[in-house]
Amino acid sequence: MFLFYLKRQIVIPQTIREKAGLTECETLTVTAEDKLIVLKKIANPIDAEDLRILNEIKGASKELANGQYKKMSSEEFLKEISKW
Repeated sequence: MFLFYLKRQIVIPQTIREKAGLTECETLTVTAEDKLIVLKKIANPIDAEDLRILNEIKGASKELANGQYKKMSSEEFLKEISKW
């Protein structure tokens, strides 16, 4: 769970920071499409690979909104993401 404070700050729980390898003063980019918000750790300044990934996320969000997705079991999903 993330907390959104009046200062418009987001608190990322310690367990998530540790899993993502975030340390103090890391640079994150935020993208939003409809109700999907994505935080991504990036190089500063942003490099071509980070920009490509952010564009893919934006495209995937539009596909989901248009009902362009496939249902699969947990096992199928894990097998699919292992290809990434």
